[in-house]
Amino acid sequence: MKKYVIITDSTTDLPQDYVEKHEIEVIPMKFSIDGNEYSNYLDGREMDSKTFYDLERNGKIAKTAQLTIVDIENVYRKYLDLGYDILAIGFSSGLSGTFNSMRLAKEELEEEYKDNKIMIIDSLCACLGEGLFVYYAVQNKLKGLDLEANYNNLLELRPHLCHWFTVLNLDTLRRGGRVSNVTAFVADTLNIKPVLHVDDAGHLIAMKKVVGRKRSLLALVDKLNETIYKDEPQMIMIGHGDCLEDALFVAEEVKKRVPVKDILINCIGPVIGAHSGPGTLALFFVGTKR
Repeated sequence: MKKYVIITDSTTDLPQDYVEKHEIEVIPMKFSIDGNEYSNYLDGREMDSKTFYDLERNGKIAKTAQLTIVDIENVYRKYLDLGYDILAIGFSSGLSGTFNSMRLAKEELEEEYKDNKIMIIDSLCACLGEGLFVYYAVQNKLKGLDLEANYNNLLELRPHLCHWFTVLNLDTLRRGGRVSNVTAFVADTLNIKPVLHVDDAGHLIAMKKVVGRKRSLLALVDKLNETIYKDEPQMIMIGHGDCLEDALFVAEEVKKRVPVKDILINCIGPVIGAHSGPGTLALFFVGTKR
């Protein structure tokens, strides 16, 4: 089997030690806040998540930028020159133009590297949903699946990668222009918490509204219980916007409902956090449908 590398972007929000252990190449996306631009490295070397969310709590507005073709070509070339094939997994095209940059970089390099294969997948995922997708790519590789078999398996898996989110308040979504001032005011006044998911096209969609933070967290677990494959324990991932206590609460509730192989909890990085804000809680698993 020809050697290949798994490449993704930093919206996967996986722990740095995991990507190092499995030799995953992660391209850092960029974000800006308080007048400065940073690269979103998973280890937080330029800005850690705690500092980022504290800035947001103090009213600073963050912005993000998609990866460019040049950003991606530079990483691809590094591995192509070493003789590797590439399996690249990108941030949902429904939320960012980054995957299109991956596609264009592939087209640019295929003529130059005719002996190498570059296979790219629009994950249609975000945050640790994309991280869970990468996790299964790693598991397939560890099982000995070649590039094509891994790619095809991931395409079959993609419609079953479930994402369920809730946010603490609508402030960040309001500042980013995603909800109106009136909607945000009414929701915060009445303590209404939205429950959202990422649909089959990779878009973030509001599904329901509940009153109170605890109910919104339990609503995520209810959704998991409705659709998760229960034939065998699986990896569950939980992302949080600097609200670890809530993430631990959700993890315990999940364990009460279904058997789990493991639960990975990690902080949501600045690229996703720029749009969702502090207090976001997200639950990811494989289910019968998104």
